[in-house]
Amino acid sequence: MAVFFLLAGLEIKRELIDGQLSTWPRRVLPGVAAAGGMIAPALVYIALNTGTPETLRGWAIPAATDIAFALGVLALLGPRVPVSLKIFLTALAIIDDLGAVAIIAVFYTTELALLWLGLAGVTLAILVALNRTGVTRLSIYLVLGALLWSFVLRSGVHATLAGVALAFTIPLRASPVAPGDESSPLHRLEHAIQPWGAFAVVPFFGFANAGVSLAGMSWVALLHPVTLGVAAGLFIVKQAGIFLCVWATVKLGLAQRPEHASWPQIYGVALLAGIGFTMSLFIGLLAFPDSAALQDAVKVGVLAGSLVSALVGALVLGVAPRRAGAV
Repeated sequence: MAVFFLLAGLEIKRELIDGQLSTWPRRVLPGVAAAGGMIAPALVYIALNTGTPETLRGWAIPAATDIAFALGVLALLGPRVPVSLKIFLTALAIIDDLGAVAIIAVFYTTELALLWLGLAGVTLAILVALNRTGVTRLSIYLVLGALLWSFVLRSGVHATLAGVALAFTIPLRASPVAPGDESSPLHRLEHAIQPWGAFAVVPFFGFANAGVSLAGMSWVALLHPVTLGVAAGLFIVKQAGIFLCVWATVKLGLAQRPEHASWPQIYGVALLAGIGFTMSLFIGLLAFPDSAALQDAVKVGVLAGSLVSALVGALVLGVAPRRAGAV
């Protein structure tokens, strides 16, 4: 998963510097939507699990969006969905990923080993200094990145965060003359590992961790507070939080509605954001590392919430009227 988080970090940095999140006006709408889509499901999960500290640790599970699967469903709909909504969902999911990284760092970190944490800090400082002094040799960053991962692993902070930290130090040459330089170290690394992330890491993690035994399971199991909190958070509450935040932000004049997008189409995209899968499963493993029963409850909730979100979201976008002027 360190590779997955490295790729996510590269995408986040690229979008923040010379992509769809490069200016504050572009960040407002997906930023507010992402906040609503993370806070609302977490609150509902907490409400359903109040009084049981063991299961409360999973409050962040329904807050995550799986960018790859959400965009994959959107891509299947082709020209029925305006490009502006694809950009909006990408930006929302990237900000969501950034929020998930922060949650893992703050709430799912074990006891800290200060020596190893200090060594990780020194390594990260060296990486930042290399970036600042204009060093662009990718191999140097990767060697130091491997050291950083090793130190973070031993420090008590979850090792996958080393991938994000490394990504933010990889140089990206962006200027008015040559924005988004495809020859930059960041672009080269992103293009090199993207196929591994998309076709190896994510599928392997999904297949290895999504399986759950249905032996002896009844419909009552779906009412388990963890299962219900995750499934309802992903499908019901996440789309409501995103759509209401977008509607309020536009109506207050703080941002503009995505170009050529109708409100039903925006609602359909909000539904797709309820596809949690990879990131939700990962947070579930961090929340309940020693309980197979709770992990199974998480998996059922994630699979149910994600599947229904994908199907209903695709249905809504398939029949939603287009806004005048859409192409």
